[in-house]
Amino acid sequence: MVAKTVPVDPFDLVVFGGTGDLAARKLFPALFHRYQAGQVPEGARIIGAARGEMTQEAFRHHTRTAIEQFVDSTDRPKADVDGFIAMMDYVQVDALSNAGWAELGNRLDGHADRVHAFYLSVAPGFFGPICDRIREAGLVTPATRLVVEKPLGRDQESARALNRQLSETFEEGQIYRIDHYLGKETVQNLMALRFANALFEPLWNSHHVDHVQITAAESVAVGKRGAYYDRNGAMRDMVQNHLLQLLCLTAMEPPAKSSPDAVRDEKLKVLKALKPLTVAEIEEDVVRGQYAAGSDVPSYLDEAGDPNSRTESFVAMKIGIENWRWAGTPFYIRTGKRLRTRASEIVIRFKDAPHSIFDAGVGKLLGNELVIRLQPDEGIQLRLNIKDPGPGGMRIVSAPLDMSFAEGLGRSIRMPDAYERLLMDVVRGDQTLFMRGDEVEAAWAWIDPILEACAEGAAAPHTYEAGGDGPSDSLMLMHRDGRRWREIGA
Repeated sequence: MVAKTVPVDPFDLVVFGGTGDLAARKLFPALFHRYQAGQVPEGARIIGAARGEMTQEAFRHHTRTAIEQFVDSTDRPKADVDGFIAMMDYVQVDALSNAGWAELGNRLDGHADRVHAFYLSVAPGFFGPICDRIREAGLVTPATRLVVEKPLGRDQESARALNRQLSETFEEGQIYRIDHYLGKETVQNLMALRFANALFEPLWNSHHVDHVQITAAESVAVGKRGAYYDRNGAMRDMVQNHLLQLLCLTAMEPPAKSSPDAVRDEKLKVLKALKPLTVAEIEEDVVRGQYAAGSDVPSYLDEAGDPNSRTESFVAMKIGIENWRWAGTPFYIRTGKRLRTRASEIVIRFKDAPHSIFDAGVGKLLGNELVIRLQPDEGIQLRLNIKDPGPGGMRIVSAPLDMSFAEGLGRSIRMPDAYERLLMDVVRGDQTLFMRGDEVEAAWAWIDPILEACAEGAAAPHTYEAGGDGPSDSLMLMHRDGRRWREIGA
């Protein structure tokens, strides 16, 4: 099977922070792959913008080095790299002064009819000043797009302030709040699975689903980011954005159509239906943890540089959704650093069969599971009860129907990185996979009381073994309900 590529019109992408780590690791490799696929057309321009003095030649060398470092050698023929590098340009710009803005305007002049996308790959403190300078330099047109990365605030108040700041220059329809989890093929396939098939949607409710698990496990430690991470923690870094977005896509009602606002309206309804947690419920249903020292890494407290830190590197939570579809069906989410392996997945655990016609000796009839793997091996698995093959009588076992996308669609297909899809969606003007301002504020509104209670001593973090499954209390979170987590990386 050959993946279909739809080219976009020529565009100008200005990457503020163009000499930074995100641009090198993710943005430029993603754009290079889209260029290889024929999606980035001749005439498109990618302009790096940063405070440092740099010639166009030096920036092109910088970009070539990034491609060589972050793109597999078998995927970067020299001719392709040379063609892509020819699209690169550089402008020295200071976000806090007028320096460089006239020059940036000159580079964009003459292309007013094409999409101008400004990607803010910078610290959030620069979002407002850069937007102000873009407006004052007269660079905003109806075809202008603004792309911003998380963190989108630290709480609801700061998120509202940021939204107001962005809206002083750009309309909501021009703002793309990026969450790379939503660009993953399997996340998009979750919508296709639900709404392009008649098989699952009639069962996608509390009458048939026992519970839902959402896991985003990382094997890496916080490392050199310890001091930065300690100001945020897993709750702000992962739960408020990535995991709640996955929960919304799993739990939302079918939108009337696939337009961006129709989809985001339904996600917003889920966020507003999340059951608020009292302090007592936070103590009961929220588990936080910090990893201990392992054989090859220091402890979280050592890497954070604060022996008294109460910031979590692991979170597990039980969440209720107060609406007709999901009343009584718990959603369990967990995420953490320094766990057994890197794995992200959504598990829909259906209820057990209401009655068994088989003798007791055939084995336990387990509830069916639909497992949507986000990483590392993107795919879908459906576990069914079947007869164990052989002549020894009737024995029931649980077996998977497993589809890895890389295998099911042909081994020659390279699974695109999330940024590839998201960057092209920016150019196309498709906001479906991007968060709307009211979504961000609603997510903070639900999680703020939890953060405040934890800051005052609730759900104190437990130490957990590096390379394990997290704190034992996170296992008890489900055991006390007669359930168990799916093994990380299973």
